[in-house]
Amino acid sequence: VRLQVQNVEKPLYRGTFHCFQSIIKQESAFGLYKGIGSPMMGLTFINAVVFGVQGNTLRALGKDTPLNQFLAGSAAGAIQCIICCPMELAKTRMQLQGTGEYKQKTKNYKNSLDCLIKIYRKEGLRGINRGMVSTVIRETPSFGFYFLTYDCMTRYLGCEAEDSYVIPKLLFSGGMSGIVSWLSTYPVDVIKSRLQADGVGGVTQYKGILDCVRKSYQEEGWKVFTRGLTSTLLRAFPVNAATFATVTVFLMYMRSENDLRECDPGPVIQQPSSL
Repeated sequence: VRLQVQNVEKPLYRGTFHCFQSIIKQESAFGLYKGIGSPMMGLTFINAVVFGVQGNTLRALGKDTPLNQFLAGSAAGAIQCIICCPMELAKTRMQLQGTGEYKQKTKNYKNSLDCLIKIYRKEGLRGINRGMVSTVIRETPSFGFYFLTYDCMTRYLGCEAEDSYVIPKLLFSGGMSGIVSWLSTYPVDVIKSRLQADGVGGVTQYKGILDCVRKSYQEEGWKVFTRGLTSTLLRAFPVNAATFATVTVFLMYMRSENDLRECDPGPVIQQPSSL
């Protein structure tokens, strides 16, 4: 988030690793976990929504085809935005608090919950849903590519319950799914972060999504839409590898061997989503 929204005229960070070094130097290692409370609060609910929507949508579509995998994942991604958007708003505000142009003597928010409460009191439901449209635009195709990539990878690698190498295959499939999904919609994530951070310092820069896209491009060129991509991909592979493998192995354990000839696709949590 810090790389995505930093002022181009007075940049604080030269890149991903410089950002890591600066945060640790200025805020200690705990600075890297700023805003973690928000994802932890919403993780359970997002899991429940994604599991239910993706599974029920796939069953409703009837056949387990690549297209249906994409559609079921997209449906899950769109609906979970109800929880994801406020959660990421709180995370963004918490991560920016006390840094750079947002640096103040006193902190506005004690924690993620306090952040959402104060935003709601000041701006109402519209305030805590800031960036909802851009979140939906990002999450809908992103989750579709998550499930589609995982399904294709596990089928291509021949994942079977009795395969002695099934865990490494699941880890690789999950990691690649995370990377593909982020690459598919990352520019939208940059816009979403900028919209959610807009107004924190008391000055509102953007009127909406298109205005944000136009001004960002005019000021910084096309590279602005890839800012922070390296750190996102570094996180995406291990997080989604662990998530996919855990979910699939759990399903293998819970289901009978007759029902699991191949690795059934499991839901993914984002960063982005999400994680």
